[in-house]
Amino acid sequence: MMRSIGRKSISASAVPRDLMEERELVDIWTARVLTLYPDMFPGILGQSLTGRALKDKLWQLDTTDIRQFGLGKHRAVDDTPTGGGAGMVLRADVLDAAIASRPVVGPLIYLSPRGRRFDQEMARSLAAGPGVTLLCGRFEGVDERIIEARQIIEVSLGDFILTGGELAAQAMIDATVRLLPKVLGNAESIEEESFSSGLLEHPQFTRPNDWEGRTVPEVLISGHHGRIAEWRQAQSEALTQDRRPDLWAAHLARTRKGG
Repeated sequence: MMRSIGRKSISASAVPRDLMEERELVDIWTARVLTLYPDMFPGILGQSLTGRALKDKLWQLDTTDIRQFGLGKHRAVDDTPTGGGAGMVLRADVLDAAIASRPVVGPLIYLSPRGRRFDQEMARSLAAGPGVTLLCGRFEGVDERIIEARQIIEVSLGDFILTGGELAAQAMIDATVRLLPKVLGNAESIEEESFSSGLLEHPQFTRPNDWEGRTVPEVLISGHHGRIAEWRQAQSEALTQDRRPDLWAAHLARTRKGG
């Protein structure tokens, strides 16, 4: 079964009717997810800000069940690795049929630990486009030939292994959807948070000003906006230098180049 979550309209398709439901409308940011487990979606994306934005039709989610394109009576989607080895590999022909069943939206990305690391810059790039198509792997991965034939981009969340790509897909979608217009109530919060300027975010405080003997920095209650901005910038730089030397080095390089 394929399904769309969001605004819908009917469109023609060569896919059998029992594999299709109503299609979504155009001109709305779309996340298309190819997965063996469509019932995992929307998952956490159906909650909080992303869930409200989904309900308000600020974006839409479309899932494609890879199993529906499996072969034979048991709808086989994988086979043993050629040349030997443990586990199973998702077949290129099955994946190709699943991908071709619906239009690819935006870049076609395979969630893979060997891919380029996902970051805020990529999230901004995806948010600026029509959407993204995400292939969620399972088992030992996918046949390399589908990656080559479809020019699929491999993207990783980090140097660790998950049991499948679904959690990674939801994390990527969440990071991107929150950047879409009107999803967050205060656009300024995006500009000040970690990675937006290449630095980690400064510490945050709220009331009470004195909690268990720990007081809010005096500068933050001074009302002097210039001094507050300077303090926050200094804190961001200090935190980045201490915790993320890689980001700090990149920041220095940009600063030197700009200067």
